[in-house]
Amino acid sequence: MSRRTQQVGEFLREEVDDIIRREVDDPRIGFFSITRVEVPPDLRSARVFISVLGTDEEREATLTALRSAAGFIRRHLKPRMRMRQIPDLEFRDDRSMEHAERIGHVLRELNLATPAANRPAPKPAETEGRE
Repeated sequence: MSRRTQQVGEFLREEVDDIIRREVDDPRIGFFSITRVEVPPDLRSARVFISVLGTDEEREATLTALRSAAGFIRRHLKPRMRMRQIPDLEFRDDRSMEHAERIGHVLRELNLATPAANRPAPKPAETEGRE
């Protein structure tokens, strides 16, 4: 990813988030965060990854609402960007946080299931200050 595409992606992340929160008035949009924006080198499109807090139904409703508001969001981006062509926005579900939490949970369970005799001893730096 080039420096330019990274800059455009970060700018889009901030501006799209601002437009959704201030300008888009759709009750289907739940509590969400934009986790990242991927922009190809031609800058003609942008994949906006959204993490939604809630049930699967709330997640789908939020994504449906954002996808239907994509044209509206692009129109509001136009005066904010110094680009000839505003990228097409494609909203995608980002479940990476859920996946990371699941992995962490499994690792904690494995650590609890491992008998203390089989666990490696803590390093001296880890035990300092715990007395």
